[in-house]
This record gives sequence, structure tokens and C-alpha cells, in this order.
Amino acid sequence: MTSIQRMAYTEKKYKQKIALDQSGNALIMLIAVCLIVFVGMAFMKAVWYFRYNDNQEMALSLYNRNIPGLFIMPAEFNSLISRPWTIITHMFVHDNIWRVFANMLWLWCFGYFMQDMTGNRKIVPVFIYGAIGGAIAFILAYNFLPALQPLAAGASATGAAAGVMAVAIAATLVSPGYRIFPMIGGGIPLWVLTAIYVISDLATVSISDTGNLIAHLAGGFTGFLFIWFLRQGYDWSEWLNNFFDWVNNLFNPDKPQKGKKTIRDELFYKSSTTPFKKIPNVTPQRVDEILDKINQQGYQFLTDEEKDLLKRASEEDI
Repeated sequence: MTSIQRMAYTEKKYKQKIALDQSGNALIMLIAVCLIVFVGMAFMKAVWYFRYNDNQEMALSLYNRNIPGLFIMPAEFNSLISRPWTIITHMFVHDNIWRVFANMLWLWCFGYFMQDMTGNRKIVPVFIYGAIGGAIAFILAYNFLPALQPLAAGASATGAAAGVMAVAIAATLVSPGYRIFPMIGGGIPLWVLTAIYVISDLATVSISDTGNLIAHLAGGFTGFLFIWFLRQGYDWSEWLNNFFDWVNNLFNPDKPQKGKKTIRDELFYKSSTTPFKKIPNVTPQRVDEILDKINQQGYQFLTDEEKDLLKRASEEDI
């Protein structure tokens, strides 16, 4: 078992089975975000159509100008500078129901395998890195390749395909021989499913849409780099997970406030008084020992504990 596979057993928040109602499941959360964004934008499109029901072309034009334009990533540098946040938001935006269905299906498939092998804290970083890697390649292609430069003004990137490609390649590199459908002749190696996905994904991208083709390939290459660096001892997901934990703790009422004393600290670690006082039992043997000490050394050499014990003995008539 490799060090990457051992992470599945050491991460505290990782859970073996994936279910829709599972708490802290990064894969389900990622899919939910993409679907919520898609449904929300579909609802806003319906609102624009309802508002301009007498002119659907105008409704679509106004909708595209006011809503998706805020979230999809433009290829042109000048437009990108005015909307830099689209490098992040574009990966969650889908403009076609079949496209979002296919991306989420493949994301769930490869995300499940990756969580089973590496735990719950790698899937989101790999997806984000892959999408950003694809976005950078997309921008560079349209701004530096002579064949694509004339098309940069009208080009834009949307969808999670580059991020899904990164997850697929990363999961396969962790364990290419990982078996799926074990009831079929002992199982099918994961690399076979990945090959089917890569071929089908690239085949669905129009040959004229070179920018998105490059973005998908760059996303897969980013997934490869993530696992390669992880094997060298450099975990790209660590700082990103720490950031997510910090954001999550901002809204966590159970997190202790900075500078506020907890009951444990106040009563045990930083208390100025002892938490209890030991009171020895009064026995005739102990009283005889104290009296012998008085006879030999004098009363002034008794300790406070011995004086207290002698006083209690006199009160109890021992």
C-alpha cells in the first residue's frame, strides 16, 4: 500500500461510504454547488423570458449580457482584468443541461474512486487546481496562438470539464489497477474507464473549439502534476484545506474564541489555586508518631499537616 493510499485511513473526516446525506462529504458538496448554480441561472433565465415574453431574442440577449457575463471567464485580457473573479466562478457555471449532467456524472464517478483511495480532503483542491490550470491554458492559447488571437474577443470558458479531467487523471495515477465492477471477470481496471472518459470528452469538443480542447488537456496535466508533487512530498492541498477550515470556523459557534478562557484552562491549567486539598485520615498509629516527634524534637518542628491532624485527633478523642 502506497503512502497516498494510506491517507484514506488517517484523515479524521474521511468516511468510507458515499451517501447523499453524509456530513462533510466534499464530493457531494462540490456537485451540489455546481447543480445549485445551474438551477439558479436557469431560474434567472426564465425570469428574463417572462419579463420580455413578446421578444425572446431580446430576452436572451439581455440575459446573456447581465447574468452569465458576470460569471463566465472571457479569453481577452482586457475583459478578464475587469472580471478577475471569473477565473474561479466559471468552473461552476454550465449553460447546457446535458453538459452539466455529463460533467457531474463523471465527477461523481472519479471523485468516488479518489475519495476511496486518498480521503476526503483531496477532491476539491484537485478540482480547483485543474479548472484553474485549464483556465490559464485557455487564456494563453487565445492570446498567444496566432490562429486563435482573432477569436479572443468573443471566446469564453465555462463548465467543470477541466476540473473533472484533473480528478480523473489524479485518481487513475494514484492506483491505475484499482478495480471497478468486481463481479465482471474480477473487475475492470480504472485506467480503462479513464481512457473511455478522455476519448469521449475530447471527441465531444468541436475540432474548431481549440481553446476548450487545450483547456481540457491542461486540466488533466494539472491533475498529473498534483499527484507527481504529492509523491515528492509536496501536498498542494494542504494550504487550501487550511483556508477552507479557517473560513468554516468563522461560522462555527463551537470554536473557542481567541483570548477567551475555557473552563478547562480556568480550573486546571491556569488556576491560581489547587483544585483539591488532601486531608489525611486520623489513626491512633499516626497520632502516636506525632507525639513521639514532639517528645524528641518539640512541638515547633511539627508541620502544618501534623498540627492539623493532632488538633482533629483531640476533637475526635483519639
